[in-house]
Amino acid sequence: MSKSLYRGRFAPSPTGLLHAGSLCTAVGSYLEARSRGGEWLLRMEDLDPPREVAGAADDILRTLEAFGFEWDGKVVYQSRRHHLYRAALQQLIASGHAYVCCCTRKEIAARAQRGLDGYVYPGTCRRGCPDGREGRAWRLRTRDGDRVVMDRLQGESRQNLARDIGDFVLLRADGFWAYQLAVVVDDADQGINDIVRGADLLVSTPRQLQVYDSLGLAPPDYCHLPMLTNAAGEKLSKQTLAPAICVDDAARQLRAALTLLGHPPPPECGSLGELWRWAIASWSLSRVPRGPLVLSDI
Repeated sequence: MSKSLYRGRFAPSPTGLLHAGSLCTAVGSYLEARSRGGEWLLRMEDLDPPREVAGAADDILRTLEAFGFEWDGKVVYQSRRHHLYRAALQQLIASGHAYVCCCTRKEIAARAQRGLDGYVYPGTCRRGCPDGREGRAWRLRTRDGDRVVMDRLQGESRQNLARDIGDFVLLRADGFWAYQLAVVVDDADQGINDIVRGADLLVSTPRQLQVYDSLGLAPPDYCHLPMLTNAAGEKLSKQTLAPAICVDDAARQLRAALTLLGHPPPPECGSLGELWRWAIASWSLSRVPRGPLVLSDI
């Protein structure tokens, strides 16, 4: 793939239906790709069956189509790509970047301190599982020192993985692949060179950059859009009972999403087609607020 070709993606998880927050993320990533004459791929991140909602994946696709999104190529499903994650893990094991861990969550909680995203793993199994215990999960060795993320919208951020996160999981004890490994493997395999996603994932970016480094891969550029919250300041999600968007009111909801992203359409743009044409021609990250955004503000 030519480095000059922009290639972005939207990667929803079928743990629930699309809501206003996920719509804003989809709109932002789509417009960044189309306004730059690039490709926009769609990937279904269905790697956590216990949390998935039956029928959600198909509903997400129908909703995106009803809103006028047009993606390039076929939809990719993570559940069909286990061989790629397995090969990446084997590479990390062979290079000494990954090691097996026997610790339970209860054991980690008893010894670890809280970090930026849960407990900081204390490194119990870094030199091998103690007392002859069998391994349960696989972790990536983190390095001390600041990992710098240069984000086109949020600016520069720093995170010391060893201190703030600890050695993180690549393959969970229940046999499911961890997001931090799968997302890197997929983006690299699909040639994604620019990622536009929600700011809630900014805390994960340093971990993914280390996975790129450990696999010898070139990382993409990043842009983290502002989070959309409810009136209580909670991120819109299934856990906060965010209502699903309705395809019967697509034009109004697309107009609302554009307005939240700093691009209020003119009154004469009434149809979905008119809204998309105006938005692609008008899109500029300089107009997007850093956030967070409150749904009740529109």
